[in-house]
Amino acid sequence: MTPLGISSIAFACVVGATLVGLFLHDILPKDHLSDDSKDTVKLGMGMVATLAALILGLLIGFATNSFNNMRSEIQQTAANIILLDRAMANYGAETKEIRDLLRLATRARIESIWSEGDFEPSRFESADAVAASEAIQGKIRELLPRTDAQRWLQSRALSLSNEIAQTRWLLIAQAGSSIPPVLLAVLVFWVAIIFLSFGLFAPRNATVLAALLVCALSVSGSIFLLLELNSPFDGAIRISSAPMRDALTRLGR
Repeated sequence: MTPLGISSIAFACVVGATLVGLFLHDILPKDHLSDDSKDTVKLGMGMVATLAALILGLLIGFATNSFNNMRSEIQQTAANIILLDRAMANYGAETKEIRDLLRLATRARIESIWSEGDFEPSRFESADAVAASEAIQGKIRELLPRTDAQRWLQSRALSLSNEIAQTRWLLIAQAGSSIPPVLLAVLVFWVAIIFLSFGLFAPRNATVLAALLVCALSVSGSIFLLLELNSPFDGAIRISSAPMRDALTRLGR
């Protein structure tokens, strides 16, 4: 399910809980709505609100860090691709095939990540993608350096190609991770019972109802933001392909 769909369900749950609280206010005996009852409920809901805010903040922080780390890895990969191409260019004309393979592999990587439709981590693990990466490393190892400078460039190229391959597997592992649905369900439940208490004791006027609606939208919006950050190659908030496309235009020069 998309982040928009999940956040819409969360919004419906919170609004539904608020309406249940408004309904209970009209049917509960008056002693259930006394000042002592309100104080007790407020204490309990304060604890739940603290837990919900803590969990939501931690999840957003985790998703933001993951998003930033993956963006940094993409940028580092783009830089390593350019450095690998320059190392092969400085090595000599015999590396033309390697540079051509690098250009093809970079274009294929861009298409696999930023193609139309939903992103699938399995695209990284396709036989063609793995074969292209291994072919580049194999061609680099087959080079026969004649000078110390060429030997250094070959070693440097192998190191860069290993870093590029390592980043690909890191992206596969990170892109396949997700927030546990149970954790999201518990978080929505906590928020729902908080809003139920709001509806139970809140005054009946348009201002209060509008404020509760805005609060419900804000909570569902934070869940939407959390899920969007946790899907860095899909949706409205996604990692830009500009570093990789810029690297592609520089290859072969």
